[in-house]
Amino acid sequence: MSHTSDGLVPDARRIGVLRANSLGDYLFLGPALDALRAAYPAAEIVLLGAPWHARALAGRPGPPDRVVVVPPRPGIRERQADEPAPPDALLAAARAERFDVLVQAHGGGGNSNPLVREIGARVTAGLRADGAPALDRWVRYQHYQPEVFRYLEAVRLVGAAPVTVEPRFPVTAEDRAEATGVAGEPARPRVALHPGANDPRRRWPPDRFAAVGDTVAGAGFDVVVTGTAAERDLAAAVRATMRHPARDLSGRLSLGGLAALLAGCALVVANDTGPLHLAAAVGTPTVGVYWIGNLVNCAPAIRARHRPIASWTVHCPVCGADGTPDLYPARGGRRCDHRVSFVADVPVVEVVAAVRDLLAEGAGNAFSAGRGR
Repeated sequence: MSHTSDGLVPDARRIGVLRANSLGDYLFLGPALDALRAAYPAAEIVLLGAPWHARALAGRPGPPDRVVVVPPRPGIRERQADEPAPPDALLAAARAERFDVLVQAHGGGGNSNPLVREIGARVTAGLRADGAPALDRWVRYQHYQPEVFRYLEAVRLVGAAPVTVEPRFPVTAEDRAEATGVAGEPARPRVALHPGANDPRRRWPPDRFAAVGDTVAGAGFDVVVTGTAAERDLAAAVRATMRHPARDLSGRLSLGGLAALLAGCALVVANDTGPLHLAAAVGTPTVGVYWIGNLVNCAPAIRARHRPIASWTVHCPVCGADGTPDLYPARGGRRCDHRVSFVADVPVVEVVAAVRDLLAEGAGNAFSAGRGR
């Protein structure tokens, strides 16, 4: 197999990248896609993703240039109830792409490397954990590594050098129109609170978000609470505990509309979840509440606009079991099935201090005027 001295694959016209999981996972891939674009300016970059990628990225400036939905496979993605195409048809469609380069950026490769090899390419490259099948070029998968740099290492295997370490998500005119239609134009600087997360262990309690909301509302900010339709109870709990008014926008915006809303905010305060990383990707300052293991992997590398705050809890608050084996099986230890917050110990005062710090850099509010401290 031919390659240049810097690892570039000659005459590569179509490059596939496998990453078929959630929003935050996709955003962490962004700098690697930018590196591929810079290294292969004439090539088409195709994301091998999930159905939601195809919907959310259609018509949005890339990279990627296009999305091909991969078949549902254990450890890669679940089949959706309304999914029309059978798995064998999706696999045939992926094979028909005839990729010159196919990069596995989905995980350790136990499930994803066999799929990459089934799809095929002139050159396969990507991540490989112990016991996973090898690709033509691979770099070892280690669980505790910043996700952005993990995927930059993967594309470096095919000669794509980094051009940025900050994920980005383009906001379109349609996105902005949707956000304005739902939330209106803010008369005051806006702060968004996002109390949800798919894993309850990553959720800071609603009353803590309410305390932050009251602090910023008292300083003159417009406060909105965001979330999915399934997270409306969490949003309601935040609003019910606040002394100041806040608007509940949960379940009312598409991904693009949410991106535009967050882009128009002075600050976003959230758990470690997709919308927190989306806010950073549209250029909005963030204060994020992280479990310490997730902070290593997922916190932004840039501190000028972002304040990740860590919980150091590593044992289950209910039974005391080591909470890390779920994410880092090599540790071993006793597992438990409790899904209680591992970040409840993060103090409100620490989050409020970070909020004040970031908002004080703005103008026309109590923080920048030296009040509310």
